Amino acid sequence: MGVTGGVSGDHGRRTPMMMVGMVVLLVATGAPAGAFAAAPGTSATQEPADLVILNAALWTGAETVRPEARGRSAPTAVAVRDRTIAAVGDADSVRPFVGPDTKVIDAAGRRVIPGMTDSHTHIIGGGLQLARLALREVRGREEFVAAVEASAKTKGPGQWLLGGRWSVESWSQHEPPTKAWLDPVTNDVPVFLTRMDGHQALVNSAALRLAGIDANGPKDPVGGEIERDYATGEPTGVLKESAMDLVSRHIPEPAAEQRYQALLQAMKHANALGVTSVHDMSSPSDLAIFRQALADDALSVRITSYVHYEDWLTHTEEVIESGLDDRMVRVVGFKGYMDGSLGSRTAFMGEPYADAAAGEPYPRGQLTEFAQSEAAFRDAVAKVDALGLQMAVHAIGDQANHLLLNAYERAALRNKRGDARHRVEHAQHLLVADIPRFARLGVTASMQPYHKADDGRYAEAALGTARLAGSYAFRRLLDAGVLLCFGSDWPVVTMNPFAGIDSAVNARTLADEVWLASHSITIEEALRAYTVSPARAVHREGRLGTIEVGKLSDLVILADDPLTMPRERLGEVQVDMTIVGGRVVFSRPTDMPPGRPSGR
Repeated sequence: MGVTGGVSGDHGRRTPMMMVGMVVLLVATGAPAGAFAAAPGTSATQEPADLVILNAALWTGAETVRPEARGRSAPTAVAVRDRTIAAVGDADSVRPFVGPDTKVIDAAGRRVIPGMTDSHTHIIGGGLQLARLALREVRGREEFVAAVEASAKTKGPGQWLLGGRWSVESWSQHEPPTKAWLDPVTNDVPVFLTRMDGHQALVNSAALRLAGIDANGPKDPVGGEIERDYATGEPTGVLKESAMDLVSRHIPEPAAEQRYQALLQAMKHANALGVTSVHDMSSPSDLAIFRQALADDALSVRITSYVHYEDWLTHTEEVIESGLDDRMVRVVGFKGYMDGSLGSRTAFMGEPYADAAAGEPYPRGQLTEFAQSEAAFRDAVAKVDALGLQMAVHAIGDQANHLLLNAYERAALRNKRGDARHRVEHAQHLLVADIPRFARLGVTASMQPYHKADDGRYAEAALGTARLAGSYAFRRLLDAGVLLCFGSDWPVVTMNPFAGIDSAVNARTLADEVWLASHSITIEEALRAYTVSPARAVHREGRLGTIEVGKLSDLVILADDPLTMPRERLGEVQVDMTIVGGRVVFSRPTDMPPGRPSGR
């Protein structure tokens, strides 16, 4: 029996052993031929495996899929061959798969779960944001301005100051930032800083000048708002929704190599959090980056892409013929937007916001230009549905969700396609009567539970109490039989799935208060929303989502056990090792401090 001091890292490189209490062995078995009899759910062959995990507490996900799986003793071992799970069972049934070149991991009793899927990301944008100014953690105006000033000093001629993800709701003073905060510390450096939700941006006077925005114009674009001082007409520096494009079109596009490196960094970040797959809301230019990474064998995250085009019908053939339908990258359909966000008061509601100011030009929020012509929107949905493509459409307000469900329903009646599994991205604030329609229409609710931790600080003031019955309605959706998938909307909030699980289970807000606890779900239901259900949402339940023979070998070894630890500590769960296709893509360093994991 030989012992190795390393595990296979990214792209086959050897890295030092970094796991705490986890031993990796290369074992030559002495079992005679024919000594192994297949346990239920395992393969009978003894061809050596590439990887074996022993002494694990496996949560396979199959426990929640097939009733007949309940009552069996919990499996403790898994074997992987050719990127696929070859056996699942106990140590005696899996050990015969060990050959002279098999990597054997002793999990030492740790919890092992299927690789987790983030069902809503912007992966290259998130990678770019990792290198930009992050304002999520600043605690008030003084820290905000200081951070902007420090970043502005690093910019050379013609360079933009980009980043943001700011939110005032956690500050003691909720005064929103304006260009008056930025101008004294940025001078001629143009600034574009998105709010936490990405549905409004703060810019300075230098950026406004480049866009030709001043007290005299232009008018608000369709589906957007240039926020102005009511008395003078002077822009405040806050741009909402499509108005952001007036400035952002002047920002130089990152070079292809910069975007490629951003993808690599984003995947490392994801793997460290136990994320092995993402459903990505991609820009068209992302596809070339994905294609290059695939050709380079550089992918450590499986990517299912929904491409955002303003005009779906012009680009259907382009998406169909993208050529990306691989184990690691698939393009399956389109992303679209119905409305904005609650925090920016641009989510489209059936009734005005409870806190809408007198004279507010859009007291119910706004539909996007894409959705404002209901007949044209319904026609586009029906035509894309007829082509067999999936739709993943952003809808946050209750009326935006209602109109989107109407469009999906009309498409189903017109095309009679069946089992399309179209999606509503976010589905945050629903009419209670619309919840059963998700199940009846087979529409996936793709939700981000950590947004609830954010919105819980101000949603009641924005909506009033009565409308909360359909807000973040995880429990109602599951009880109605709706396919519920969880993600993050990264880089809007952390990609860490256990921050999302904590929110879905414990209902804690960022103000450390409990909000809408009756909408909470169980820990296993939340785990399923990050594993089993995302695979089904993209028609991949036969290959992903559970630890079962024949499925792709995406596995996560956890340092903490979410199924047995005190549930108030769920947000602290850390990942010890992440495996994608049988390859170790992340091992937690021994000097990583305990407590909340990176990315929260």
